[in-house]
Amino acid sequence: MNSRKNLIAVAVVTALAALAAAGAISAPDKYTVKVPGGLAFSEFKGYESWQVINMSENGPAVSVILGNPTMIEAFKAGIPANGKPFPDGARMAKVHWSAKKNEAAPGQPTVSGEQHDVDFMVKDSKRFADSGGWGYAMFLYDPATTTFTPGTVNDHPPQGNDAKCGYACHTIVQKRDYVFSQYGSR
Repeated sequence: MNSRKNLIAVAVVTALAALAAAGAISAPDKYTVKVPGGLAFSEFKGYESWQVINMSENGPAVSVILGNPTMIEAFKAGIPANGKPFPDGARMAKVHWSAKKNEAAPGQPTVSGEQHDVDFMVKDSKRFADSGGWGYAMFLYDPATTTFTPGTVNDHPPQGNDAKCGYACHTIVQKRDYVFSQYGSR
């Protein structure tokens, strides 16, 4: 009778371990996430290895702004300072982290802590003709689950369920083809 209980206990533990492993394996892939009615994370696949455009610090956050090869070549050609628009296919990613002090380093510099979100922009003058030719998206990062979810109207800045969520903010740089970032000198 005791061996039967042990066998049942082993079976239950094995089944629970299998379920836990299946849950870990089936965690949502970030490239399956999409803003309802807007941009998909998959449209920016590989952004992690794009070249740095610049960095920024905004209050409690630090960020790096990345560009795909089309974006980088446009900056190198003098766009937008030369008055020309970015070409279709130009893409940017802005990865935000909470800022923290590196107390072990001389001067205690501000460095990145936990990731907060990633913002995307894509130039497609036909698809986004009514928003200056640009599509926008924000995906919040949850470090506990290592997953991304689309930003909502309750976030700062508010994110609508479409690819025009960043347009209103970017209209103040219309003369720069709606791009705040400047290409950092090397």
